[in-house]
Amino acid sequence: MKRPHIVVIGAGFGGMQAAVSLANSNANVLLIDRNNYNTFVPLLYQVAFAQLEPGLIAYPVRTLFRRRRNVRFLMASVEQVDLGQKQVKVADDVVFYDYLVLATGSQTRAPKLPGVAEYSWMMRTLAESIALRDHILQCFEQAAHEPDTFKRQQLLSFVIVGGGATGVEVAGALVELVRCLVRRDYPMLHRSDVQVVMLQGGDRLLPDLPPTLGHYTLRKLRKLGVDVQVGAKVSQVEPHAVYLENGQSLATDTVIWTAGLEATLPEVVGAIEQGSRRRVAVLPTLQLVDYPEVYAIGDVAEVRATQLTGVAPEALQEGVVVARNIKRQLKGRSPKPFRYLNKGRLAIIGCYAGVGQIAGIPFGGFLAWFMWLAVHLVYLPGFRNRFFVLLSWLQAFILGDRAARSIGTWQSAPVSAVTTGKLST
Repeated sequence: MKRPHIVVIGAGFGGMQAAVSLANSNANVLLIDRNNYNTFVPLLYQVAFAQLEPGLIAYPVRTLFRRRRNVRFLMASVEQVDLGQKQVKVADDVVFYDYLVLATGSQTRAPKLPGVAEYSWMMRTLAESIALRDHILQCFEQAAHEPDTFKRQQLLSFVIVGGGATGVEVAGALVELVRCLVRRDYPMLHRSDVQVVMLQGGDRLLPDLPPTLGHYTLRKLRKLGVDVQVGAKVSQVEPHAVYLENGQSLATDTVIWTAGLEATLPEVVGAIEQGSRRRVAVLPTLQLVDYPEVYAIGDVAEVRATQLTGVAPEALQEGVVVARNIKRQLKGRSPKPFRYLNKGRLAIIGCYAGVGQIAGIPFGGFLAWFMWLAVHLVYLPGFRNRFFVLLSWLQAFILGDRAARSIGTWQSAPVSAVTTGKLST
C-alpha cells in the first residue's frame, strides 16, 4: 500500500514540532525551509545586542531527524502552493502531498509610512539581528572618534518603535549593552552621551499583559534611563531622523522597528479565507475551511473562536495537535479541535527584572527575570547550545561583559541592509 505524503512548510517552532510528532507515523514526511537550521526566535534580540553568538540559537534541522527514517528535509524556498492540485512548487521542482502543514511564521509588519521600510531596522531573522548588531557596534566605533557633538549624539541615539514584549526586551538589552561598552571598551564616551528612546503608539506598555505589569515595566525602564514616550506615533523615518505625528523629531541613525507582525505566506493558488495581519483563517481543528487535508499553525494561522497571542508555546502545542489529527485522518477518524493550555506568560525587561502572569497571578522583578531565562534555556534545542548560552549568560550577568562584539562575524549582513544604506562605513 502506498504511504501517504505529508509536507510541512516551515522549520520554526510549530513546523518542527509537527514533523517530530509525525516521525513515527505510517507516512512519508517532508519538511521544507529556506534555511537548514531552526532559529530560536525568542533569543534573536540577544544576538542583536552582542550577548550571544548567532550560532548558539541556530540548530541544524538534519541533526534532529537523523534517526527518524520517515522524515526528510529539503532546503528550498517555496514559490507557490497549489491547493487544488495538491502540490508545492520550489525553485526547480514540484512536490506533491496528501496532507499539508503551513507553518511559515511571521515577519515584522512595516506600516506604509514614508521611510519605514527603507531606513528602519527589523529583527525577525538571524541575518537581520546580525546586521543590527554590527550597525550598533559601528555607531560606537564612529562616535568614539567623532569631534562634532551633534553628530556623536546622533550616532548614539537609538529609537525603539513599539512597546510590546519585543520592544521592552530590546530596550533593556540595549541599556545593558551600553553599560558594558561605555565602561569597558569606550572610556572616551560617557553614559550621558547615549540616548535610548522608546515610542509606544498605544496608551501603555505590554498590552497583552495586565495593566499593572505594563505600569511596572514603564517605571523600570525609565529608572534604567530609557526615555519612554507613550502615545507617540511615528509619521516618517529618514536616514538620520524619525518624525512623530505631534510634530516632534528625533535625530538618530538607528530606528529599531518592533511594532506589529504579519503572517509570512507563499503565493497560494486556491480560495482561502484570510483574517487580520494576512493570517489564514482555520477551523478549531486547525484545518483550512475548504481544504480538510491542509492545516495552518503558528503565526500564519488565525483560529476561529480562539484568542491566541502568537507565542511559541501556542505553536508547539498546535504542532502536536496537527500531527495527532493527521494520524486520525489516516485511520479514517475525524480530527479534534485544538485547545490551548495556557501555562502563563513571561516577559523579560533586562537588568535583573521581568514580568509574568501564571494562573492569573501577575508578578514582576527578579523572579520573573530568572524564570524567563530558565524556561528559554530548557526549550532551546541542543545540549551544546544550552551549555554555551548558559556560559554566555554567566559572563554577561556576573562579569558584566558581552562576548559577541566582533563586527561582521558568522555571516555577512543581508544585501538589503547594504544597498539601502543602513550600514555606515
